[in-house]
Amino acid sequence: MELFEIYLPVAGIHFNVLVLLLIGFTVGVCGGFFGIGGAWIVTPALNIFGFPMPYAIGTDLAHIGGKSIVSTIRHGKFGNVDVRLGVAMILGTTIGMELGANLVIKLEQMGLAEGMIRKMYIVFLGAIGSYVLYDYLTHTRRQRQVKAGLEVAATGETVAQKLQRIKIPPMVHFHASGITCSVWLPVLVGLTTGIVAAVLGVGGGFIRMPALIYLIGCPTAVAVGTDLFEVMITGAYGAFTYGVKGRVELIAAMWMLFAAAIGAQLGTVAIKYVRGYAIRLLFAITIFVACSSVVLKQLEFQLASAITILVAGIGISLVIIAWLVKGIVDERAGRLPANHA
Repeated sequence: MELFEIYLPVAGIHFNVLVLLLIGFTVGVCGGFFGIGGAWIVTPALNIFGFPMPYAIGTDLAHIGGKSIVSTIRHGKFGNVDVRLGVAMILGTTIGMELGANLVIKLEQMGLAEGMIRKMYIVFLGAIGSYVLYDYLTHTRRQRQVKAGLEVAATGETVAQKLQRIKIPPMVHFHASGITCSVWLPVLVGLTTGIVAAVLGVGGGFIRMPALIYLIGCPTAVAVGTDLFEVMITGAYGAFTYGVKGRVELIAAMWMLFAAAIGAQLGTVAIKYVRGYAIRLLFAITIFVACSSVVLKQLEFQLASAITILVAGIGISLVIIAWLVKGIVDERAGRLPANHA
């Protein structure tokens, strides 16, 4: 396999270009479908295969910024991007990214970056995956009760509805999402996810997409498209701030971006044919897989960690592509079901 080895001068390592292409394509499919940058695969995978963690973070941010442009354009054509809401989050996100990037450099200087960041990954991924899975199971149980003709208890006011009632000026109506809330709500969500994005080397999507649904109240499809719009911005800024600090390997990012641009087209179109809660279930599964891989890496099971993240990423991509093919077949046969948030 030495034929496919390339030298990456910034990181100072040799790396297999086929691995970069595989990671890029997988992340393109998953990112376009879930509305996330895909760093839950890229950053751990690059680190697992030899990138020092700060270089894995910076390179991934450069890659996801470019990839998300393709996905955002696609989702925009389907009406799934609330640009006004995305713009409202950018100010908080930018400030948060700068704070997070400086924290990572500080941890690197102290010799704590590798282990500390992986432990943060485990905590965040485990918590978010658990909540999304809980929401899916609760929804499924209620649907079964309705079909069985059983009386279903009222769900009461959601967290998003409670937050939308906080009247701190200026109040803004976001047309694509169909919600009205204080502009400070998306700004604060952006600030929080920006810090996490820079520290964990992600576009913030695996936190921001659930936040858009559960805290702001976006329909699932709109949350996916709007999050990709935000990932595009955070990725670009994150790549800039890490590039200034000498932690971006552009050669690796370009190889991954080439494959990701192809995968993103497939993932973005697939969301047309999948119900909102099915998206949430598969999203929860991907989060748990990523968490498991990082746990294995932290326990120094290098091979098991590498196999887990790549096999799972490929498997999830194949599921998404299968849904896409089935959706196209059903559409042509005139039996396409409505897509629900």
